[in-house]
Amino acid sequence: MDDDIDQDAMAAEWEAAAAGEQPDFDSLGDDGDDLASEWEAMVDGDGETFLPAQQSSGPERILNQEEIDSLLGFSVSDDDANERSGIRAIINSALVSYERLPMLEIVFDRLVRLMTTSLRNFTSDNVEVSLDNISSIRFGDYLNSIPLPAILAVFRAKQLDNYGLLTVDSNLIYSIVDVLLGGRRGTSAMRVEGRPYTTIERTLVQRMIEVVLADARQAFAPLTEVDFDLDRVETNPRFAAIARPANAAILVKLRIDMEDRGGRIELLLPYATLEPIRKMLLQQFMGEKFGRDNIWESHLATELWSTKMEVSAVLDEMQKPLGEVMNLKVGDTLMLDAGPDGLIELRCDDVPLTHGHMGRIGHNIGVRLDRPLSAMAKKSLMGFS
Repeated sequence: MDDDIDQDAMAAEWEAAAAGEQPDFDSLGDDGDDLASEWEAMVDGDGETFLPAQQSSGPERILNQEEIDSLLGFSVSDDDANERSGIRAIINSALVSYERLPMLEIVFDRLVRLMTTSLRNFTSDNVEVSLDNISSIRFGDYLNSIPLPAILAVFRAKQLDNYGLLTVDSNLIYSIVDVLLGGRRGTSAMRVEGRPYTTIERTLVQRMIEVVLADARQAFAPLTEVDFDLDRVETNPRFAAIARPANAAILVKLRIDMEDRGGRIELLLPYATLEPIRKMLLQQFMGEKFGRDNIWESHLATELWSTKMEVSAVLDEMQKPLGEVMNLKVGDTLMLDAGPDGLIELRCDDVPLTHGHMGRIGHNIGVRLDRPLSAMAKKSLMGFS
């Protein structure tokens, strides 16, 4: 019976608490109307609810689409500007900027000049080559962004022991075929979409690619000797994978104009390919030396020649137990296994230098060297200098 009473009392208590949490608009009168109007003001005409951040502040502002795009770093108008801001900048922060390799720009400027001359001789037409952009990109992102159809040439940098990729777009392919086969000027090249490239088209483009790779070899010649050998020609980007999708690479976009015809060539070099010559690419100008001061080197060499070093003449060595050494007294004699004509070893600290014979010069004891410096001594001295 007591349990029933307790249960009824607890139920009544919960009902009273629930009634106290819910406002009674009928009993509030004008205050209830004001509270209801306040809730209605929080709901706008489009059904969007604005909840106040604090009781004393106004309604919370919702970001529009332009502000969201700016925060995320995406925009249709200016891709280059947005890549340096927002979440996209954080994602791409792992990429190494090509601006840290200033010599690359000089190399590719040289490549543009060489290609302008060589392609004019190759096509017998007025060819203008321009450098559009040099940027850093992940290899997987570049493969996904290649506009198809295109021809992809995989080449090998022989001395660097790695690969690179050269992409020729469809506009340039049809333009080169039209120029080399005697197409008239002023007429656009005929394009037949939806079909693979023929053997003649692939052969003609391959000849142009070999000309470009020969120019690239000359462009890198002032820095280092690199032979770019054509490995294979592909039309499917999946078969042109030369690096992991997440690896960073340098992308160079070149524009080739032949009066009213032309197209693009894109040269991609993974950072793994450029790693052996990274120190050369870090130079601000040709022949720059890092961390070296010729004046300080000559001064250090001069001081080393005048440095005094202590040389010990070792007559003989023997091993004795520690107990005998501790029992030695003044006047004890140690018998050495060395004769008057025996070889004497000269040492500098623990480094053996050479051997000689002991003699006398006036009232001084001297050593006459009979052998040249040992290989270990020469290596130690060269390490000091």
